[in-house]
Amino acid sequence: MKHTLSVLVEDESGVLSRIAGLFARRGFNIESLAVGPAEKIGVSRITMIVPGDNRTIEQLTKQLYKLVNILKVQDITNIPCVERELVLIKVQALPQHRSSILDIANVFRAKIVDIAQEYLIIEVTGDPGKMVAIEQLLNRYGIIEIARTGKISLIRSSNINTELLRKTLNRQIIPS
Repeated sequence: MKHTLSVLVEDESGVLSRIAGLFARRGFNIESLAVGPAEKIGVSRITMIVPGDNRTIEQLTKQLYKLVNILKVQDITNIPCVERELVLIKVQALPQHRSSILDIANVFRAKIVDIAQEYLIIEVTGDPGKMVAIEQLLNRYGIIEIARTGKISLIRSSNINTELLRKTLNRQIIPS
């Protein structure tokens, strides 16, 4: 199972290196990593996706707390959160396919951020599933390059799990 960890750290040089070293020593892989300033000056938030079972993640959390500069570690995997990623996709956009590609971008509320004779760069933000879906649709036109951020996530104050609501609504709309 993949776990989402939210880690608050003091914003000092070497913190990320020490975290990466801990993961490497323990033989853990980090599938996604996003780092940026948090709400408080001098503090950064690291959001990482790590594969492992609950026991493994619990041990990893304990090990993280032993590192200097770690302020808070939370496994937010099963907590209602707002999750987003950003992806830039450079796609071949030959004249005969350009309108189809623009239609796909519109459906996904993506932005065209660069346009050239035979290429478009499309910016997409949203949940990880959205990224996979648009990538699959654009594959047939020839994806030239992709740059994707790691997932970022904040706990919902409303405590409402929109993913659960979406699944419930889909079951009500589409009878089994």
